[in-house]
Amino acid sequence: MHFSTIIGLEVHVQLLTKTKIFCGCANRFNPRNPNVQTCPVCLGLPGSLPVMNREAFRLSLKTAMALNCQITRFTKWDRKQYYYPDLPKNYQISQYDLPFSSDGWLEIETESDGSSAFQTDSPLSASSKTKRVRLIRVHLEEDAGKNLHDESGQGADSQVDLNRAGTPLLEIVSQPDIRLPQQARAYLEELKLLLNYLAVSDCNMQEGSLRCDANVNLHVQTDDGEIIPTPIVEIKNLNSFRGVELALNYEIKRQIEQWKQTGQKLGDVEKETRGWDADREVTFAQRGKEEASDYRYFPDPDLVPVSVSEELIETICSEMCELPAARRCRFQLEFQLSNYDAMVIIGQGRIFADYYEQVANVCGDGKQAANWVTQDVLRELNDRQITIDEFPIRPPELSALLTKITGNEITTKSAREIFSELLVDMGNGDEGKEISGARIDQIIDQKDLGIVSDVGQLDAIIAVAMGRNKKAVADFCDGKQTAIGRIIGEVMREVKGADPKLVRKMIVDKIGS
Repeated sequence: MHFSTIIGLEVHVQLLTKTKIFCGCANRFNPRNPNVQTCPVCLGLPGSLPVMNREAFRLSLKTAMALNCQITRFTKWDRKQYYYPDLPKNYQISQYDLPFSSDGWLEIETESDGSSAFQTDSPLSASSKTKRVRLIRVHLEEDAGKNLHDESGQGADSQVDLNRAGTPLLEIVSQPDIRLPQQARAYLEELKLLLNYLAVSDCNMQEGSLRCDANVNLHVQTDDGEIIPTPIVEIKNLNSFRGVELALNYEIKRQIEQWKQTGQKLGDVEKETRGWDADREVTFAQRGKEEASDYRYFPDPDLVPVSVSEELIETICSEMCELPAARRCRFQLEFQLSNYDAMVIIGQGRIFADYYEQVANVCGDGKQAANWVTQDVLRELNDRQITIDEFPIRPPELSALLTKITGNEITTKSAREIFSELLVDMGNGDEGKEISGARIDQIIDQKDLGIVSDVGQLDAIIAVAMGRNKKAVADFCDGKQTAIGRIIGEVMREVKGADPKLVRKMIVDKIGS
């Protein structure tokens, strides 16, 4: 038997608005004070009337346009009927047959199209290819509250916090184009990056701002070539990228074993909803999945339909920033970066990419700027637990430092010593202050870090170093190219600002003569 995996994702994104979608209650994460961000509207009390949050709709349009969706010029609100303790109205205001957008797509980097048999995960490599994941729809709805269950095993108490009820929630539904668990993770990472660039959501998965449901089943190809789809399973409320990948890996293997035992195909049993136990790393059965008819959708009588004007579309287009995928391609072309370097820089967020671009433009060496930003700067950010906009060495100063390297004024080794010295200033009562370019010149003078290009001075020191390392000279003459490193190191220790390229050339010339 040959098994192919079919995966579709439903992503729920809480939008960054000040208030909820249909009332004036504050929209913020507040677990310490449950049930205080509520009012008659989000509690569904009799006589209360909802009013649409214009900013929530504008952020939704912005997201859909960035996801290449077709924007519907006329859209409406529908009531989705179901009972659950965290839904006090017993219905959710959502969109059914006329969502405000549809038919979009998002491209991801992937190693394989997944058309072959089920594979285990592997990291992206230089051979990565682009895969387009189509989107069925992007629609806007209100979030439900949150149920809190006693998981100690010593009681059966459950509590409900309705602070989240009524939060503007964007649902992004993909076509079943994903074939591998690692593709699902790559899709979610790229989607989160896009949402962060657009500043429409903080995408904090720990706080529930970004949640994912995964639909998965198998296509079984028999020996005579027949393709048999197996029953679809929906895995609910996955709240980490790793969790999505692990859950899909487990579920695929479970479905393969189930097929071998039962031979059940799509339609033989109802669609099943399963949960994910992160501690045991297994999925578990929860219930049968409702169909659209079970929700008894009908237009919400309290909310007027929404018409989207051409002027609004043009306004949002003018506000759109350069999107991550386009910026990644531009960085590779403009600054001659590898795909990996561009992905790392863009993946750190919009402000980090802005920082890099300013440095690269001023110092004129995109690759060197990438090395420093992704290694030295990023390491310090992680060690100090600060963001790039809090980093004391601003783009003009780092550019000045790198320009001195490209201008052959200091060595890379000396530049790193200066970089460290600048950061030491932070610990001497200068926290929060930006570092000036004059300070760089001061350190160079104080520590005598300027490149020494005095051939006469270097020639004498090289002669002494060669005399102390006659075996290294002999080994180099015998073809051991690395042997010369011992002599170079001794010269560099003696003359701190010596140019290593010049030193190496002078040693080779001296040995040759």
